[in-house]
Amino acid sequence: MKELLKELCLIDGISGDEGAVRDYIISRVKDYCQYSVDDLGNLICFRKGRKSPKKKLMICAHMDEVGFMVTYIRSDGTLRFDCVGGIDPSVIIGRRVRVGKDRISGVIGSTAVHNLSREQREKAPSVDSLYIDIGAASKEEAEKHVFLGDCVYYDSEFTDLGEHCVKSKAIDDRAGCAIMIKLMQEKPDYDTYFVFNVQEEIGLRGSAVSSFSVAPDFAIVLEATTAADIDGVTGEKRVCELGRGPVVSFMDRRTIYDKELYKLAFDLATCQTKTMIAGGNDAGAIHISGKGVRTISVSVPCRYLHSPSSVIDMSDLISSYKLVKNLSKRIPLL
Repeated sequence: MKELLKELCLIDGISGDEGAVRDYIISRVKDYCQYSVDDLGNLICFRKGRKSPKKKLMICAHMDEVGFMVTYIRSDGTLRFDCVGGIDPSVIIGRRVRVGKDRISGVIGSTAVHNLSREQREKAPSVDSLYIDIGAASKEEAEKHVFLGDCVYYDSEFTDLGEHCVKSKAIDDRAGCAIMIKLMQEKPDYDTYFVFNVQEEIGLRGSAVSSFSVAPDFAIVLEATTAADIDGVTGEKRVCELGRGPVVSFMDRRTIYDKELYKLAFDLATCQTKTMIAGGNDAGAIHISGKGVRTISVSVPCRYLHSPSSVIDMSDLISSYKLVKNLSKRIPLL
């Protein structure tokens, strides 16, 4: 599972630019399913099971990752940019990035500290105060390599941390994609739709389209979710913790999850839940699509989400996979 996750995470695919991720996934699942790509770019796969249930189950994850887009080239050759997805500007200063189709190397820069006023030094940075330095000496030189609207990706290695953890970009939500690929390579008990969505990070756009097409009765949404289990953070503000198993939410900012499915998850496995109501995922679009979809979310706890250095415990990825496999055996019978 680790090697599969590594290969997925190292592919660049910010929202609206998921093609390379989709092509890789197709190469891994095409021999196991019938698949199609819709007009928005979602990959919809049907995996025949041993039985055909009366009710339709969809398991999904999103292919896109957060990143940036070039919005302007300044006279000194540096690039203005904006975020694609929710990114904390304070975690990206000094980070390496790759720009455009040629993956030009760059660094995210900011105003030198001695040129900041006292008030500016005490405030968190804003994206419009940052820029990307690609080493160009002028606008004309930069324009030879970069175009407005070019995608910008984190330049981040996949690294082992200690005995059980890994660090990488794009774990949100290549972790979910890895679980789905592994599930698809095993014959399920029941017919199942596996959907790899686009553009989750900018408003759950892909899932709104794919759930309309599939029209499931049940949905299992796979995600990576914020863990804040670090020194100095106590109680409910830790949200969830690495090493304690999959996270099954009861509510977030977009969804109140199906109570029977929520209880079923805890009956089947050792799980944890989020101790704060925050964020959202593709379930927000899925559960209100069509005639309504009974929905559960299973997430891998992840530190430093949406940064180039997201961290998970591999045991949580494996236990999440096992939970989803068991849920897929039980849910179609409800």
